[in-house]
Amino acid sequence: MPASRRQFLSDLWALTKPYWKSEERLKSGLLLAVIVGMSLGIVYLSVLFNQWNNLFYNSLQEKNVDEFFRLFGRFAILATLFIIVAVYQIYLRQMLQIRWRRWLTDRYAETWLEGRNYYRLRFENDGTDNPDQRISEDIGGFVEQTLALTLGLLESVVTLVSFSVILWGLSGDIHILDIQIPGSMLWAAVLYAGFGSFFTHLIGRPLIRLNFLQQRYEADFRYQLVRVRENAEPIALYGGEAQEARGLSGRFANVVSNWWAIMRRQKRLTWFSAGYSQAAVIFPFLVAAPRYFSGAIQLGGLMQTASAFGHVQSSLSWFIDAYTRLAQWRATVDRLTGFAAALADLETRKGEGFTRLDAPAGQGLTLADARLSLPDGRTLLTGAALTVAPGERVMVAGPAGCGKSTLFRAIGGLWPFAAGTLALPAGKRTLFLPQRPYLPIAPLAAAVAYPDAPETYGQERIAQALADCGLPHLAGQLSEERHWTQELSAGEQQRLAFARAILLAPDWLFCDEATSALDEASQMELYALLTARLPKAAIVSIAHRPSLAAFHHRTVRFVPTGDAAAQAVFHLEAAAA
Repeated sequence: MPASRRQFLSDLWALTKPYWKSEERLKSGLLLAVIVGMSLGIVYLSVLFNQWNNLFYNSLQEKNVDEFFRLFGRFAILATLFIIVAVYQIYLRQMLQIRWRRWLTDRYAETWLEGRNYYRLRFENDGTDNPDQRISEDIGGFVEQTLALTLGLLESVVTLVSFSVILWGLSGDIHILDIQIPGSMLWAAVLYAGFGSFFTHLIGRPLIRLNFLQQRYEADFRYQLVRVRENAEPIALYGGEAQEARGLSGRFANVVSNWWAIMRRQKRLTWFSAGYSQAAVIFPFLVAAPRYFSGAIQLGGLMQTASAFGHVQSSLSWFIDAYTRLAQWRATVDRLTGFAAALADLETRKGEGFTRLDAPAGQGLTLADARLSLPDGRTLLTGAALTVAPGERVMVAGPAGCGKSTLFRAIGGLWPFAAGTLALPAGKRTLFLPQRPYLPIAPLAAAVAYPDAPETYGQERIAQALADCGLPHLAGQLSEERHWTQELSAGEQQRLAFARAILLAPDWLFCDEATSALDEASQMELYALLTARLPKAAIVSIAHRPSLAAFHHRTVRFVPTGDAAAQAVFHLEAAAA
């Protein structure tokens, strides 16, 4: 077996095995067993239909009216059973499909969210584009395709075995070089299907890669559309419609170009498969006709032989009929395994960043021998040390782009390109207020209390926190669910973030230019409120306005190392009084 095929089967097993060994295995196993039983029942009914063909067409040839109407009654019974089984087989398969998809989605979403993997994935280069599509679409596609193809293959194998026996018994012998070969119709079906399968694979093989790329390009285009929607206001203010149109056009051009490649390859495959299918209708009659005209079989025997040949040929041609879906399935499996591998790789590198320790009782934050780098390897900060006592307020200053926000990310455990030792008090609540607060699409009360549940504080306390932070007009909208990031101005969002800080009352608060969108008077007002409401909290603030120094005990500044060969490298120094 080629290495690529072995790898695919290994990846497929890795995706499939966890569910069938989970707590769902008993219920879903029973459901699958019923579905398989129904598939076998459909094959059995097909065998009975095949026998019915013989009797029915013989009654026509013999002009036997009583037998003709009796067989019509038998057909009605068989058709009714077939419809019932077919309907419930699809219904139960869809039930299994949604159970499996729900389990896989929960598992992938949990792994994506835990350990801040959703953030760390942005630094990965392979197997991680558009995780939203992989969770929302690829999982559903994988489950649906796996069940459809697996059950279809099972049904084809059982059909092949069942009708091969029938076709063998209906076939006459053929003589090649004075050698008598029994089962002529069966061998004809095998050769016909083998020929079709070989050329189908030869023509359609490039579809696997093309379908993989199509899913990726579609996701990239959709992501760009979402970016425009999420950033509608700044784009409109900049008048950036033409630039965005060029960006969308460029991404959609990839969709169109790859789609044309799929169309051309699909056209070639359809030329062959359509011709193959049409020839399959008449081929068994051509092969069996000599025996009918010689009187060896009656009309019913001819029709039964053609029907059995059709079932055998169709079973052997499963690969041909399913080739397009197989290509899509392979692409889906590749995308999911790439995503799973990237998440697993992040798990093995969970300790990246600062070495984190629990600070001794009574001590605060201690950062020693810290080094920060960019993903490209360029160093931002080197040999840095910082201590912040419990309840102390420290302002961090420095030129733009020196790595202040990156330092906060590393302290928060987000930045993997960091080295050094960080000790923090255990069991203390930490809260970060970024320059651009995150506001979920949720009732306003939930947005203010995020990430806690609003019930933890109650509507009255939340309303009071908003009023204290200069947002009394929002107190009456706590139950309204909106896209608050688009509803509120940048200044209002930062005020809401301060209300969140007062409500959650963290022991350690890190503010990354958290008042940059406010005027200086509002900034002073909010910091005065913050220090009054959280007198015991340690506050570390990144800020450019010198006036904020009045609300902090001391200032730490990013200072260039002075190394001419590394002008962009900084270290930390306590600012002069």
